[in-house]
Amino acid sequence: MPIVPLENLPEKGVLLGLDPGKKTLGLAASDPERIIVSAVETISRGRKLKPALERLFSVANEREAVALVIGLPLNMDGSRGPSAQAAFALAHEIMRVDDIAIAFYDERLTTAQVERAMIAADISRRQRADDIDAAAAALILKSALERLRNTQTPAPEANENN
Repeated sequence: MPIVPLENLPEKGVLLGLDPGKKTLGLAASDPERIIVSAVETISRGRKLKPALERLFSVANEREAVALVIGLPLNMDGSRGPSAQAAFALAHEIMRVDDIAIAFYDERLTTAQVERAMIAADISRRQRADDIDAAAAALILKSALERLRNTQTPAPEANENN
């Protein structure tokens, strides 16, 4: 399945949110009705991507996920830097293994927003380090679902061809 605009994802079923990083993949999931979003786990990427993808697909299969929403780390001016290119490369690796639908969602400042909330909640530095990527994935997915619910006219796409 190709990379699709957010609005073209299957209308029903579990969505997984993915916060791609150099060392970890934050993972979150919606319920099948897409009302609740929960942080699932942080997957270590290690030296090889294959074990991380195996874990991702294991969770996707367990939850019967119909699509992935991958955070796209754009620069503040909306341009693409190395992190955005790495997110596209990750999507292509995922598509080589599985035909799950994939959409991107602009994730600028999500990790910073999550970290501020965790600090305000007096969560320890160690616990923040363990949980921040999965929490960022949950925020990415929650924001994407809110956009799908509340937006009548589509926002500019964060797709590979822009």
